[in-house]
Amino acid sequence: MIRLCNNTDTDTIYQIINDAAQAYKGVIPEDRYHEPYMSISELNHEIHDGVVFWGFEENHELLGVMGIQDKGEVSLIRHAYVRTNQRNSGLGTKLLSHIIALTDKPILIGTWSSAEWAIKFYLKNGFSLTSPNEKKMLLRTYWDIPERQVETSVVLCDSKWTLREGLAIPRKVRRK
Repeated sequence: MIRLCNNTDTDTIYQIINDAAQAYKGVIPEDRYHEPYMSISELNHEIHDGVVFWGFEENHELLGVMGIQDKGEVSLIRHAYVRTNQRNSGLGTKLLSHIIALTDKPILIGTWSSAEWAIKFYLKNGFSLTSPNEKKMLLRTYWDIPERQVETSVVLCDSKWTLREGLAIPRKVRRK
């Protein structure tokens, strides 16, 4: 079952993120990887900054989490992680489908350019890679990340997203 996470889930979210992020070790740039991948204070900051986590729960245990963050004209998918022993079980797709249904805004997702499995997952679920120039503009506009992370990341967008004159415009209001 998918449910909204609350403050009693913070430690479990922390554990899931850091368990799943082990996949990044030796894959993402060495200067961007550290253990824990996300500290509890970083997680609390993300929650305080508006990231709302949803979790997939089975037998009263959270097995995966995914956050959504409202950024005005767009929504960001943030911190999508499934426990290592639950990978490739469909939990990520279920969480993503649930999150997508929560908003009618265009959705953007940032991930490491070397995390090929994550990129393939989002492409399989209907997202598209933005151009390198769009990526830079989007990461600098909607995320608060270091320049090194901008250089080593990609942004994926859903079908409601387009760029026109450098502004985010949902397809349904785009002028021809």
